[in-house]
Amino acid sequence: MRGSRPLHPGAWWLWALGLAAAATRTTSPLLLLLVMAATGLVVAVRRTGDSWAGSYAVFFRLGVVVVIVRVVFWVVFAAPAPGPVLFTLPSVRLPDWMAGTRIGGPVTTDGLRAGLRDGLRLAAVLVCLGAASALASPSRLLKSVPGALYEMGVAVVVAMTFAPQAVTHVRRVRAAHRLRGRPDR
Repeated sequence: MRGSRPLHPGAWWLWALGLAAAATRTTSPLLLLLVMAATGLVVAVRRTGDSWAGSYAVFFRLGVVVVIVRVVFWVVFAAPAPGPVLFTLPSVRLPDWMAGTRIGGPVTTDGLRAGLRDGLRLAAVLVCLGAASALASPSRLLKSVPGALYEMGVAVVVAMTFAPQAVTHVRRVRAAHRLRGRPDR
């Protein structure tokens, strides 16, 4: 399908925002993983060789980091949750005005699942936005903006292309470092 007719960039953004909205409305890890798999499949099939097309992998990695950070924050800072206790962290006594917040304490299976669900939800939204930025041509999107909204369209397109362009520049810098025999990390 790489040779098929390109879709309007606005259509890609509407598709991705619709999936992201659906991801925010569910807590089912299976559905969230299916949304991420669907975006990955569509990006793999419809991606072009343009500079912004490689941003999906960065958004996916960012989603993985978000899940890990969310679970760690839930384990360390969340309010006690019901369920069987997996392990207990050392706890710190907090002032009375911070009631409901804890640092450390018992970690339950329900609390761990809640942190994982929240992290997956945020990751799914990020992956959907990454798919839109990997599939939509920013220049074509700007050309389709009406003249009266051109200035606002430029600002939106610049904001949308920041992450893909940053990815492209990081790849170029790493390639230059490798060519000079320097470490690329």
